[in-house]
Amino acid sequence: MPTRRALLGASLAMPALAVSSNANAQANRVAAWPERPVRFIVPYPPAGSTDLLSRLLAERLGQKFGQNFVIENRPGAGGNIGMDAIAKAAPDGYTMGASTIGHFSINQYLYSSMPWDIDKDFSVLGLTWEFPNVLVVATQHCPATTLQEFIAWVKKRPNGASFGSPGVGTTPHLSGEIFRNRLQLDATHVPFRGAAQTIPAMLSGDVTFAIDNLASYVPVIQEGRMRALAVTGAQRWPTLPDVPTMAEAGVDDFVITSWGAFVAPAGLPRPIVEKVNGALKEISADEGLKARFLQAGALTLWSTPEDAMARGKAERPMWQAAVKASGARAD
Repeated sequence: MPTRRALLGASLAMPALAVSSNANAQANRVAAWPERPVRFIVPYPPAGSTDLLSRLLAERLGQKFGQNFVIENRPGAGGNIGMDAIAKAAPDGYTMGASTIGHFSINQYLYSSMPWDIDKDFSVLGLTWEFPNVLVVATQHCPATTLQEFIAWVKKRPNGASFGSPGVGTTPHLSGEIFRNRLQLDATHVPFRGAAQTIPAMLSGDVTFAIDNLASYVPVIQEGRMRALAVTGAQRWPTLPDVPTMAEAGVDDFVITSWGAFVAPAGLPRPIVEKVNGALKEISADEGLKARFLQAGALTLWSTPEDAMARGKAERPMWQAAVKASGARAD
């Protein structure tokens, strides 16, 4: 017959065994990840640069891991809505998404209240891409063929000009504000929800110009419907060798690039972070994908999660100053 002490010992051991069993089950689930499709949230509308590049990478991740990475567009509030959905998801590896320089370095200066904290509510998976902005005009509505001709043309217009962007506080918006202020142009900002809305407005003549993400405009530039007058990178873009940099076009100290990173909810097990980061490193070095990104107007990029966070923090002072100078608020 079991003694009372033996029964007591057995009862105390049972919770420990349960904890051990749960830990082993969790470890097995992490090791087997992914066992089902992954929801991948893009916090911007379809057809924009973040959407396009995310789809290319999600397709490669799906091939790498043998599961679909299903794109879900959740636009609104400068990407805050989609980012909030990522932050509030379970940290099990089955929800992740794309983020941008805006989420790492800009939005906190635009909104008086943020539903998430980039430093606390996310597991960063690594940098993914980088591209400059490009100053574009609609060929049919603007006679200027150089940046200096464009500046002179705008200054002569009785009602000035307007510039479009994918939203208040985005790098295209802030690029346009810096450009307008520096050159003393009469130009009004017209926010849209993404390039898919900005481009038709420009082609119809409702908006004069944009300094928007290059990745969104390469097709219409190559088709000849829009004219690229300058890129905001430090060097000319490889697929647009005839388009000067801002410095070459006569506007100094105007180097602005946009970049993206992949994130997941805070608390994502480190082995899954490392799996995804390792896959992104391998994918970013693929020559076929590099060519597709370049054609789309972007460069593949990779970093450790820690380096991605460090870059976001390092760029905050510059963007905080730009937001303050523009007077932009998104509340």
